[in-house]
Amino acid sequence: MELNCDRYLVVACDTSTDMLACAVAWWTPAAGAHEHARIEVLASADHLCRRHANVELVNTVKTVLEDVGKTMDDVDAVLVGRGPGSFTGVRIGISTAKGLARGANIPLHGVSTLDATAWRAWAAGVRGSVGVAADAMRGEVYPALYRLDDEGAHRQFERERVVKAQVAVEEWSALPQAGELQLTGDGLVRYGARFEAAGLTAHAVSREQWWPTGEGLLLAAAATMGSVPLDRDGDPALVLPIYTRLSDAEENERRRLGLAESAHVDTTGVADELAGRHLQLRPMGAADAEAASDLEVRCFAGAGHTPWTPTMFLEELAEGVAAPRSWWVAHDDGELIGIAGGMVVDCDVQILDVAVDASYRRQGIARRLLAHVSYDAQMLGCKTASLEVEADNAAARALYEALGFAEAGVRRGYYGAGRDAIVMSATLPLVLPVDVASPEPTAAAKRVWPAPVPERTEAERAAIARAQPVLAIESSCDETAVAIIAADGTMLANQVSTQIDFHARFGGVVPEIASRKHVEVIVGVVDAALEEAAGSLELASGPLMPRELAAVGVTQGPGLVGALVVGVAFAKGFAFAAGAPLICVNHLEGHLYANLLTTPDLKPPFIFTLVSGGHTMLVHVRAWGDYEVLGETLDDAVGEAFDKVAKALGLGYPGGPIISRLAETGNPHAIEFPRALNRKGDYRFSLSGLKTAVMLYIEQENKAGRPLHLPDLAASFEAAVFDVQYKKAKAALHATGAKEYCIGGGVAANPHLREMMIRKLSRQGIRVTVPPQGACTDNAAMIAVVAREKYLRGEFSGFDIDADPNMTL
Repeated sequence: MELNCDRYLVVACDTSTDMLACAVAWWTPAAGAHEHARIEVLASADHLCRRHANVELVNTVKTVLEDVGKTMDDVDAVLVGRGPGSFTGVRIGISTAKGLARGANIPLHGVSTLDATAWRAWAAGVRGSVGVAADAMRGEVYPALYRLDDEGAHRQFERERVVKAQVAVEEWSALPQAGELQLTGDGLVRYGARFEAAGLTAHAVSREQWWPTGEGLLLAAAATMGSVPLDRDGDPALVLPIYTRLSDAEENERRRLGLAESAHVDTTGVADELAGRHLQLRPMGAADAEAASDLEVRCFAGAGHTPWTPTMFLEELAEGVAAPRSWWVAHDDGELIGIAGGMVVDCDVQILDVAVDASYRRQGIARRLLAHVSYDAQMLGCKTASLEVEADNAAARALYEALGFAEAGVRRGYYGAGRDAIVMSATLPLVLPVDVASPEPTAAAKRVWPAPVPERTEAERAAIARAQPVLAIESSCDETAVAIIAADGTMLANQVSTQIDFHARFGGVVPEIASRKHVEVIVGVVDAALEEAAGSLELASGPLMPRELAAVGVTQGPGLVGALVVGVAFAKGFAFAAGAPLICVNHLEGHLYANLLTTPDLKPPFIFTLVSGGHTMLVHVRAWGDYEVLGETLDDAVGEAFDKVAKALGLGYPGGPIISRLAETGNPHAIEFPRALNRKGDYRFSLSGLKTAVMLYIEQENKAGRPLHLPDLAASFEAAVFDVQYKKAKAALHATGAKEYCIGGGVAANPHLREMMIRKLSRQGIRVTVPPQGACTDNAAMIAVVAREKYLRGEFSGFDIDADPNMTL
């Protein structure tokens, strides 16, 4: 889109507070570098909508545009409030705004919600010293001081922060201008009486003005971007929330380490959006000691370096070591292929070891391992990193230099006669390469935005028209996934960004972190899918554009509510801006439909088993859309049980692939574990008893001083779980007379479960379908299959839908 050089049509929105702020305005850039842009508000629809922002935002944008006779085709840029505020509220606003901007291929710019609140007061005629106390819940506020004069609102602080409400009261009461300070912000609803009791004029600004407005957002942006054309630096992928604090899981880890609370945070953890599912990184556990030592021998035997022994690794991992350590391992399908570790000494992390299997080198694995070690070091207060490398090891030196290390000294004969060590040091954080083809953690690359609109040939336009591409988004847990499917069922694109590396440090999925990472990567994953689809359709002129999509599908539920909200909000904004119908998909139905990817002629009636991290159920599929749930788990899901057992054994997260790998060489009859609810006609599942039995077995063996044989334990545990799955499926097939059986969910990727079901049920004349390995764990391909079916039937949703974390099949 070519922007009008005289003025731009701008949509502004914010949902960081209980106020849904929304306005459309003309924006005329300022003539001088330090002047404000001129704002002409055409329409606004600011209103309080507690907990309904995701339901109302897109339709509110639609309404303000209709009020002035405009559509998204006329909009030149979007402004969005970045917070700080309600974490969920901020994510709804930013995700929707990202969808609007990406769908319309226009710039997106972020604005501080605190600034917008101050500018609202300015627009109402308030002048003098103003304190904004925005509600941060938990007895806290986001405090911000401003000076308001006829020129505008001027910040008297450097960065947004969060403090206890009483701390803000005490700080502001001690100010020289305390008697003249005028207060505003929605934090006064809860804590206004505290400020008044301290002699602060809490009600100098009328209550109606305590929330941000669309006009306030526009004025705040006009003051900071006055002479900058809105078509610059507006990549929606780069606009992120202002959180001011880490997630609870990260803060708990800091407290455990005796560190102070964080003061400010924009993103969460390492930007690992390009990590592949097959290659998984996690903190080293005691069970890795043997494999790590074997890797050391393979990498360094005869190279002048004495390989670490299993005992040495165990000593590094022992509790109570003098200096904090961070050790990470890389696995490929359960095989340990890389390690890295460091020790913290006086704000410096000394890299003790880096080793990668020879067949996996030059794939960025060492970089990713060091990125995690250095992140841990930063959590422990480190400012620098140091290491030694052999002077003749050119490849390693090049790697370290690329990460920001520089030569700091030489240790003569460190590796033996004539073999010197180069001492290298770096300032944290390490420099991670920006490379879209890299499989390692990387920051988002700066790019030209808006994206150039391809000039299609007649043949390309015809190919797109025939394909009727439907884009689908999946964000129900810790995978941000996007797929594009053609009307004939051809999968044109399938992209998955996993968060496994990051959640591994906590031993499971942290919902708050999952939500944050979805916001960070969703635009990039959509871009990758549009690029891949262009290749599938042989569009030489450029990537598929949002306006060329036939429909947009999204997982509505079930799942983690915060994660679902991001996908739903983005999809609604994206579909609305692209002029495409919206399709809502049940995540569980997606796992069911994934079987069509391998068996297109699969037709009901059949029996379906869903086994995943969050669900275990047996379903009689009488017809597409007609499902009878015969039984569900009463406690733990299968995937959850695998994770808990793996965690108890110190094997890391996720547990399923690790236990499966161990079970390959184990004896499934070595340990007799219980099979719960194994009664005829009972299709329910229960795994808590089995999990408890495994824990008791581990405790008994440890007390007896007997070493655990992990392969036997893993194989016996698997057998106990899978025996029940088979027997209940067999009984359901017999009871219903169905001759077809299929399976789905993350645990359906387990090769032993797949092989057992196919072998045993096929003998009884049952055709068994299993989805592709890549379509078992959460992915958008399965969502796309359902979305395609709904598209062909014309089953569309309105823009007032919301995420449904408790959706049932």
